[in-house]
Amino acid sequence: MTERRVHLSRSAPPAYQALSAFSKTVGAIAAEGGVDARLKELVQIHTSQLNGCAYCVRVHVERAVTEGVSADVIAQLPVWRDSGVFSDRERAGLELAEAFTFIHEDGVPDDVYDRVGAILSEQEYVALSWILVSINAFNRIAIAGRYSVPPRDDLAGEDRDAASGAAW
Repeated sequence: MTERRVHLSRSAPPAYQALSAFSKTVGAIAAEGGVDARLKELVQIHTSQLNGCAYCVRVHVERAVTEGVSADVIAQLPVWRDSGVFSDRERAGLELAEAFTFIHEDGVPDDVYDRVGAILSEQEYVALSWILVSINAFNRIAIAGRYSVPPRDDLAGEDRDAASGAAW
């Protein structure tokens, strides 16, 4: 039996619309800062995996596939440190994603900041940081509301975003 939960995006549309607008602003900052769609989606998938947000993993995997990211690359995200499929920029983004996801433990540690800063420009660092703030917020909304992730067969013919209330 599925427990009913308050659906935050439907229960307080102005707040969710503001977060959605924030996310669009962050996307524009990322594009202006030189963060390509592939890197943007990879860090959002990895953050969502770390947070345990199945709903957001699905959303961002779909977007990554649309951007041409292969299933092999997506499958390597949990083991990115041991995988040879990621560029130095992507590795820096994934390490930053972990620091932001677990920011309560030690902030962004100096060694991470220095390593990432040696690879990314200041604009890229800023843009990725805002992407990570945004996806962590969306993860919390979806996790708190236990947004469903039904098997693909159940989604045939539906507008997934409209059905779930998601706008990101």
